[in-house]
Amino acid sequence: MERRKFLQLAGGAAMAYPLPISAQQSTLPLVALIGAGPEQVATARVASLREGLGQAGLAEGRDYRLTLRFANGDYARMQEYVKELEGPKPRVYVVMGGGVGLIHNLVPNTPLVFTSIAVDPVAVGWAESYAKPGGMITGNVQNALGGWESVFTKLLGFFREVVPNLTRLAVIELEGNLKLWGDLPQKISRQTGIEISTYPLRTVDDIEDAIAAGQRDGASAFYPSTDARLTPRIPEIVAALARTGKPSCGPYPAWARAGLLMSYSTDWEDQARHAGRQVAEILRGAKPGDLPIEQANKFTLVINLKTARALGIAVPATVVALADEVIE
Repeated sequence: MERRKFLQLAGGAAMAYPLPISAQQSTLPLVALIGAGPEQVATARVASLREGLGQAGLAEGRDYRLTLRFANGDYARMQEYVKELEGPKPRVYVVMGGGVGLIHNLVPNTPLVFTSIAVDPVAVGWAESYAKPGGMITGNVQNALGGWESVFTKLLGFFREVVPNLTRLAVIELEGNLKLWGDLPQKISRQTGIEISTYPLRTVDDIEDAIAAGQRDGASAFYPSTDARLTPRIPEIVAALARTGKPSCGPYPAWARAGLLMSYSTDWEDQARHAGRQVAEILRGAKPGDLPIEQANKFTLVINLKTARALGIAVPATVVALADEVIE
């Protein structure tokens, strides 16, 4: 792991829970962060959010309070967390991952800053435009127009350099998310010559069946969903994919670090810092609807050479040289 990321993780872990609140602190504006996934994969991002607030001149305990909640892939918990926070009344919500629409519907009059989402907030009706969102929501998206197409296509480009015989990719996706893919599988299949087949999951417990179906259909590689509900099960899913003997690429660094061959995504920590700066502006009186929704400009390629060796794959030196993180 890179030293920078290790320090972020270590620093974030030390600050994972707020200190007891004094009478004076209780009057400070509350920032409520709700993460859709598990806490352990968000530690560095929480540290980066704090860093962004600090870069904007705000200090925790002096200018604001921060409370953290993590749903561990269970969106029902997010609703419970919002109810828990009715008393303290957060000044701003920060949402990492999914559940943005759910939380906004529960507290439509409270400012909300999202970070690292993979959907188009304009298309789904959360914002009027990227330049001037209007309403109470702003934040940052994973790439231009928030869609997954450009990031996914770039990942496939790297993946194909490492796995040149890639002909059919099995995308394992939760059933309700398939509409977000639209005609992307067919479009990318036409562009790349790689057949993209989707295997829907009714629940996360269907993962083994989906992998088995992909094998029966002759998939040459696998790609698991970006959905936060899969995140708590990453070790289990990676182990199941490893048993196929086929290479797999993942949507985020946590997947490659857990054992998939590679991942390519936006730089989550950088986006969290940007979110922190937006939160600071809101705490100082800015309206969320006047803060432009930002698009990512930093991306992270992770290569797992240990997995490559286990699969008998020689990763080209040109791809290794491009990687932001190499797992030996």
